[in-house]
Amino acid sequence: MLLHKGQTLFHQGETGSLYHLRSGMLKIVRVHEDGNPFLVNLIVPDEIIPHHSLISPMPNHGTAVALVTCEVDLVSPQQWYGELERSPEKSREIALLLQGKLRMMQQRIDQLTQVAPADKLAKLQQWFALYIGSAPITDVLTQDEIGQLIGLRRETVNRLLRAQMK
Repeated sequence: MLLHKGQTLFHQGETGSLYHLRSGMLKIVRVHEDGNPFLVNLIVPDEIIPHHSLISPMPNHGTAVALVTCEVDLVSPQQWYGELERSPEKSREIALLLQGKLRMMQQRIDQLTQVAPADKLAKLQQWFALYIGSAPITDVLTQDEIGQLIGLRRETVNRLLRAQMK
């Protein structure tokens, strides 16, 4: 299936299918009780999501929204979980998928631990370039979302982005 920028793949709280992202990038947004959205994860090609449902079905932790045009395959939960029961190799495959995601999250933590705000932004931009090429990060994420990813206020992100243009 093809998802265009801004289209939703699944919603927070739903339980259902699994998905394989072939190309593109998705964001996982969690809406808090007060109605404020918070960017909690980025999904890159070759991930199967939702991660927390790879072993057993669980309600979706957030809403998946396409950041760019995405090619997504529907993965049948019955087939996935059935194969998991029949094949120990499938458990290893899931462990490797989750290991890859853990490495990506560790890279994001490294971005957060940079002391200077400009360094945090630069690290995020370098990481993003691996997946979106030369497009500016602001073509894909809002300044609020960038700030959520690197622990900065939107105003600080705005100031840093303006300084980069000089």
